[in-house]
Amino acid sequence: MLEDKLIQLEEIFSQMPKAIVAFSGGVDSSLVSFLAHRILGDQVIAVTARSPSLLPEELEEAKIQAKSMGIRHEIIETQEMQNPNYSSNPVNRCYFCKSELHDRLKEIAYQRGYSYVLDGVNLDDLSDYRPGVQAAKERGVRSPLAEVGMTKFQVRELSRNLGLSWWDKPASPCLSSRFPYGETITPIKLEQVGRAEIYLRKLGYRNVRVRCQEDVARIELPAETIKDFINNEDIVTLISTFQSFGFVYVTLDLEGYRSGKLNQVLESQSVKNFG
Repeated sequence: MLEDKLIQLEEIFSQMPKAIVAFSGGVDSSLVSFLAHRILGDQVIAVTARSPSLLPEELEEAKIQAKSMGIRHEIIETQEMQNPNYSSNPVNRCYFCKSELHDRLKEIAYQRGYSYVLDGVNLDDLSDYRPGVQAAKERGVRSPLAEVGMTKFQVRELSRNLGLSWWDKPASPCLSSRFPYGETITPIKLEQVGRAEIYLRKLGYRNVRVRCQEDVARIELPAETIKDFINNEDIVTLISTFQSFGFVYVTLDLEGYRSGKLNQVLESQSVKNFG
């Protein structure tokens, strides 16, 4: 099954003379970059967008991964924060972020004679509310993983089989996803959330989110780790540290971490997936 999908992916890349990959450093776009580079060599460029919604640590990891793959890697600055349609944080916020990104990538592709822009969208992404997928489609971006029907689990399995050391890297969507829809996003708020998550990562928690609602930080950890977290961590120091980042209150989500949790408010609004 995986071997068949690998063959299909290689066939897709072999039909492309040149390609640019929207490279976040996540497991999905890394697999696309790795396979495209294996087929096309220097005719592939991995491009990472730097903005306040990207953790600096994530950018550094993307640099390391690109170097280990031997792929050409470029970093561009995106300006989605300047767009009030993004910073006001509507339910389709991601549409404006991806519009900014792919408009920039299309411009680069046109200027340099690249026929294709690729992303790391997989089959599972199409079952969630992902307005950014629509923005990419409107701009002619191809999603090879989704095209061959690869799920996130299969992406990780194939990455492991190919010897990619980051195959089990936790998902890390942009920091803007930590805010409930309708709460204005600012660079200062993004920095607060980023510093808080980095702090928890340094304590050893890989799958972690710090959701922010005004002056409240809500920590999400895997449910099975909550008890040990409460018993073993220095909560007083943690609270003091979070307050130094700018939060007033620090809470723990007893339901535990669940990807896309803030999208649950959309279910009652019958918002459909653009993808």
